[in-house]
Amino acid sequence: MKLNIILKSIVVFALLSFSTLSDGGPTNPPSKEDFIDLKEIMPNLRSDLRYYGSNNFVGQPIEGYNQPKVYLTKDAAYALKKVQDELERLGFGLLVYDAYRPQRATDHFVKWAQDESDTTMKLQYYPNIDKKDLFSKGYLSMKSGHSRGSTVDLTIVSLKTKQILNMGSPYDLFDEVSNTSHTQSITKNQHSLRLLLKRRMEKHGWQSYDQEWWHFTLINEPFPETYFDFPIE
Repeated sequence: MKLNIILKSIVVFALLSFSTLSDGGPTNPPSKEDFIDLKEIMPNLRSDLRYYGSNNFVGQPIEGYNQPKVYLTKDAAYALKKVQDELERLGFGLLVYDAYRPQRATDHFVKWAQDESDTTMKLQYYPNIDKKDLFSKGYLSMKSGHSRGSTVDLTIVSLKTKQILNMGSPYDLFDEVSNTSHTQSITKNQHSLRLLLKRRMEKHGWQSYDQEWWHFTLINEPFPETYFDFPIE
């Protein structure tokens, strides 16, 4: 009898550990096999993890980014590898700015947004938008698809020159010029490169976000309702 009670307690504890929390998500992924460090399956993948450092719209390292590693769910990682493999045959590759993002990082963004006096990075990242409007205009949200583990921010680089292709606006520029379909103040070539990235990603199961040419979410994401909060270690 005592053994049965102990076993039931262990099962209940395990289920609680992996359940979705209303204020964020599980501390750990459901299993180690569900999330992958992208560099393990894509050795040529480049990264510029802005939230690990201070070159971002907040101007400081973001909570939860404890190591410069790039994680996605297994499904998303292998879908992205198909894009990388296809681009490599053309002499190009991907550069990732952000992938899995702990909920605590999004909470950090929310806290930062509440301090309207902190506009240190305004000229670089949101020159034409009031800080208080970043949420209502869809550039930030209380819950981010990144925390579900199947959303990625990225661009294209040349494998030969190592140069990042010019998409007409830098990553995380919160402005109309970053809209994928924007054509008024960028060149035809820059717009064509945005469409190249969009079409290659869509071909392998990703959905774009029109306000940000760099932002994509796996259509058949494995955890559509789960916002994880385990730190990047």
